[in-house]
Amino acid sequence: MIDRSTIDRIMSAADIVDVVGEFVTLRRSGANYKGLCPFHDEKTPSFMVSPSKQLCKCFSCGNGGNVVKFVMQHEQMTYPEALKWLGRRYGIEVKEREQTAEQKAAATAREAMFVVNDWARDYFVETLHNNVDGLAIGMSYFRRRGLRDDIIRKFQLGYALEQRDALVQKAKAKGFDDRYVIQTGLCYRTDDGRLLDRYHGRVIFPVHSVSGRIVAFGGRILNNEQKNVGKYVNSPESEIYSKKRELYGLYLAKQAIVKHDRCYLVEGYLDVISMHQSGVENVVASSGTALTPEQVRLIHRFTDNVTVLYDGDAAGLHASLRGIDILLSEGLNIKIVLLPEGEDPDSYAQARTPEEFKKDLEEREEDFIEFKTKLLLKDAGRDPMKRANVITDITHSIAVIPSDIVRQIYIHDLAGRLSIDESAIVNEVAKEIRKIKNGMLSRSHPNTSFSSQSSATVEPPEQGQQPSASIGVPSIDSEIETHSEDIRETTHEAISPSTLAATVTDSLVSAKRSTELSLGDSEAHKHLIACERQLVQLVIRYGQLPIIAPHTAVETPWSTSREVESSIVDDSPLVAPYILEDLSSDNILLQVKKHQQILEEAAQQTLSNLESFNSRTYFITHHDPEINRLAAELADDRYPLSMEQQKVFVPEEKRLVEIVPRVINDYKHAIIGVQKEEVLRALRQPELLHQPDKMNELLKKLIDINEIEKQFAKVLGDRVLVR
Repeated sequence: MIDRSTIDRIMSAADIVDVVGEFVTLRRSGANYKGLCPFHDEKTPSFMVSPSKQLCKCFSCGNGGNVVKFVMQHEQMTYPEALKWLGRRYGIEVKEREQTAEQKAAATAREAMFVVNDWARDYFVETLHNNVDGLAIGMSYFRRRGLRDDIIRKFQLGYALEQRDALVQKAKAKGFDDRYVIQTGLCYRTDDGRLLDRYHGRVIFPVHSVSGRIVAFGGRILNNEQKNVGKYVNSPESEIYSKKRELYGLYLAKQAIVKHDRCYLVEGYLDVISMHQSGVENVVASSGTALTPEQVRLIHRFTDNVTVLYDGDAAGLHASLRGIDILLSEGLNIKIVLLPEGEDPDSYAQARTPEEFKKDLEEREEDFIEFKTKLLLKDAGRDPMKRANVITDITHSIAVIPSDIVRQIYIHDLAGRLSIDESAIVNEVAKEIRKIKNGMLSRSHPNTSFSSQSSATVEPPEQGQQPSASIGVPSIDSEIETHSEDIRETTHEAISPSTLAATVTDSLVSAKRSTELSLGDSEAHKHLIACERQLVQLVIRYGQLPIIAPHTAVETPWSTSREVESSIVDDSPLVAPYILEDLSSDNILLQVKKHQQILEEAAQQTLSNLESFNSRTYFITHHDPEINRLAAELADDRYPLSMEQQKVFVPEEKRLVEIVPRVINDYKHAIIGVQKEEVLRALRQPELLHQPDKMNELLKKLIDINEIEKQFAKVLGDRVLVR
């Protein structure tokens, strides 16, 4: 674990303009810098870097943050990896928690294996490019496969000589310990004690981890006439390599995956390489193994969208379809591209120009469930039993999808496609979900990992009822337009938590600092500060928590008692960054400067120290005594519960999806109240009678404020008294 003092030194030394400028061409724009966003394609610069705030943000795609967050996003690193990267850049030694002797020995062994693999990679590359046999055999093979020299070097392809101990002799000459050469899988020891090369006479494909380290090798035989010899030989499992946790090509593809928000999934090494050569770089391969949950989660780190490329082999296609359920269970959006019969991604890419290849991929994409339905129904023909089995197979795939809404859409489409009553399919999906929850499918689907995000169950409708969509928690950021008629209805029906997050603030007047407000001790101003303290209280107590929590049952003035099942998902907004972003979008600064400082620090620390940051502890032990005292005071306070809320008490941390948007809206409404009082006070001035233009301006402003208050009334319901 990296200690706090080291993190502080790195954060102090790192300059965001310097770091971002390494990857983006920046031009000064006033006090800030501007450039093309590195996270998506754009022609007009929308990526801003602020040297004063040490923050960056793309106003088109929304990506950004502090210097650590930028490195994490751009280089696809974890938080510790990003800190180490910055530490190396600025010459700061990264200190980590003291290790035991056993831990140090294990770390030393792992590092030794990485060193051996790096040397082996260089040896294979050198043999391919500078050895007579390497050029005549290995390089000629790659040339026959249509690979360019730049692509060969990009993937660090190599060649292993036919001599059975060529690498062994080189390793001994370099002084490498035999045990590390064996543990990495580069060599193996025979029964009679001899040490032999594993990959002799093969072209070599190095396998990189997601961070770029060499963890394994794949070797392809060149003489297809050899019997009882596998076409490919891969590194065995080791301390540094687990095939179920690695995807070939991910290291070279990760930036392109993030940029295009899509990952192409293929089968083999050459499929990946040929697609790169055709200009499609967001591609990875499972390296001929069955897709695993660990590999799927790796992909999910970078995108929600996956396109799987299949060749025309019918037998292989049916076998591969079963593995797609793992992708669905992780909440990914799956598309299928079926290539013409006799083609694979390698040959298909080689036979077309990059432009033609990209266009063909886009045109051939199909939704997975739709593709699977058509394929299986075609095979089933008109046989009733086979068609029933098809429905069972498809409903299983639908059942593993975490999203209730997506499931309902597929159920509706499937019912229409098969001309079956929708309620029957709902029943089947519900059965599959219950089986999954009970673990009854573990034997028949051993590789399937079901996402913890799916906690709600699709229950079959009662007889005579029409099936309806399951209740789920909508996106926090969704915008809702509510009419007064709807407001009256919501007193009797459950209202979505996202309704409270929606605020009509398009015409919201930018807030001023309290030093600029001349209201003194007015009731409006006191109310504003009270609302502001509630916001800060939220930040101090829950700043690092996700807004969405599981199993929330709340009875409030805005909703009847109802259990809302959800999960703490990775992309759920966190309290402090959410509040800061929401207020910043309306150009709102908190009135008290210490309050604004707490909000900004909490948001920064939350995003920088995702695993270790605790907002309450951080501010109670803050170096600023004023912030320290304020935090201690607010940390022990509780939000007053209304009589309705007291009927069913649920801990606040499980109601943040309701509380946070509500408190934000209360604060914005208080700002409007202060501004309205300012306008009314100005209108009472006697000299205004001789200034018609000024009076008209103030009256127009008052009309605008009244309109905004009406919009708040629609969102906040009976809690808002329109003046």
